[in-house]
Amino acid sequence: MSTFLEPKFLLTLILMGTIVYITYLTKRSATASDYFVGGRSFGWFTNGSAIGGDYLSAATFLGIAGLTYQLGYDGAYYAFCFSIGLTLLAIFVAGPLRRFGAYTVADFLAYRFHSRRARLAAVAVVLAISGFYAAPQLLGAAQILSMFFGTSYEFGIIFTCSVMIFYVGIGGMKGTTLNQALELWIRLGAFLLMVGAAIWGGLHYQDILASINEFKGTITGTASFTADGKDIPFDGSVWTGTGNYFPSFWQTISMTIGLSLGTIGLPHILLRFYTNPSAKAARRSALMAIGIASVFFLFAVYLGVVGRSIFLTGEADPAVMKDLIAGGNNMVVPSTAQALGGEWLLGLVIAGAFAAVFSNLSGLFIASSGALAHDLYATFFRKNITEKERVIAGKLSIIVLGVLYGVLGLMVKEASIGHLVALAFTVAASTFTPIFILGIWWRGMTEKGAIAGLVLGLAASMYMIFFKTTLPEFLQFNVPGIITVPIGFLSVYIVSKLDRKVPSDVNDFMKQVHSKESEAA
Repeated sequence: MSTFLEPKFLLTLILMGTIVYITYLTKRSATASDYFVGGRSFGWFTNGSAIGGDYLSAATFLGIAGLTYQLGYDGAYYAFCFSIGLTLLAIFVAGPLRRFGAYTVADFLAYRFHSRRARLAAVAVVLAISGFYAAPQLLGAAQILSMFFGTSYEFGIIFTCSVMIFYVGIGGMKGTTLNQALELWIRLGAFLLMVGAAIWGGLHYQDILASINEFKGTITGTASFTADGKDIPFDGSVWTGTGNYFPSFWQTISMTIGLSLGTIGLPHILLRFYTNPSAKAARRSALMAIGIASVFFLFAVYLGVVGRSIFLTGEADPAVMKDLIAGGNNMVVPSTAQALGGEWLLGLVIAGAFAAVFSNLSGLFIASSGALAHDLYATFFRKNITEKERVIAGKLSIIVLGVLYGVLGLMVKEASIGHLVALAFTVAASTFTPIFILGIWWRGMTEKGAIAGLVLGLAASMYMIFFKTTLPEFLQFNVPGIITVPIGFLSVYIVSKLDRKVPSDVNDFMKQVHSKESEAA
């Protein structure tokens, strides 16, 4: 069979061709509204699909199953925490945010407090969270290309960044939204086929879980793929137990806080609610995304268990066994697909994995582009910028971001996708989550309080992630949400109480974001 007729090449090329076609159809962005928020023209189904596509990144498509495969119940707990976040977002933020209406996340702070300093602080946080989130997506794309197409890790990073520069730079929010919606359904289709194939093959959840729990010894057929030439040992009772990766009650609580509140502060998810035509459509979009995410998380956990079961039998194709060892937890979904359905299912999953990476990265590129072009350049350097120049600035910023994120991707080659994303959630939960919760629901929040929350929340989360070992042992959390999230909330509250300079038009703002009269804004 010709190389390009192999399913993994064929289906990936079809995906790429579709992206190019949609991008070509949506390339015209006459105004900043077209480019940054898609002209606020997307209904709840399309935007709900796009939010799902944006939220269910490589961390979900590859990472949740991978963490379950690697850590057992401890890995599955990540899915539980992620699922809480969208629900909180739909209840507390989606509708008011759309009623407010804007182009970027930083607009919220700038207009709430009439403050350029608050906008600048928000831009720094948007770039920090987006960079943190983009790196593991690029890691996933590069690992897929390396394992299944034989390219180098570095080529994978450069290739993916190049695709994103074209995809987002040309199509803007319109092209990004339509591509994200399409890519979501590709992933859902791939997961549905994998789950169907596993059940058809007799891999029922309770049965395989029981067999994994009973396994204790070495895994047959793994010796030839390990550095020491010995079969890999495995203890099923440990895998099916809890508290191994999060060895204390407080570690578990810390991760729950960081992950469940992180969704509310993700800039690329918040931005999506500006694209709906009304607050009602925004809420419906969020509810649809919750339903889709719930199905995805359920499937991802099940497929992680299936992957572990297949690996323990030692009867899978040697190439699959090798990939499960060499690719580690990040590549369990493609390897399991190959074991369940051969080359065609593997091809669909690879296309789905690229769809996950592209979908999430495009949201991050759009959010960061808005921060650079709209919030930074047009506000601080070119105040009288025209609509056309604003769009051009947005497109040029995509090139800058492509280079920046590419460098970050090169720096995380050995990391876990799922865990890196968990840390990005923690940064978001410690910065933007306090700002949006208190900013929407508390009249007493002030400009200085908001800036203090952003700066101290960002500084605390960054320090506890990057300099963890310098802290006393009782403060060394795998996901430090239990410390950093309260710092964010308390900073806003305490500084606002001391400052007391509440904007004079705060009642008008509250009426705008909460009143039914603004429902169709």
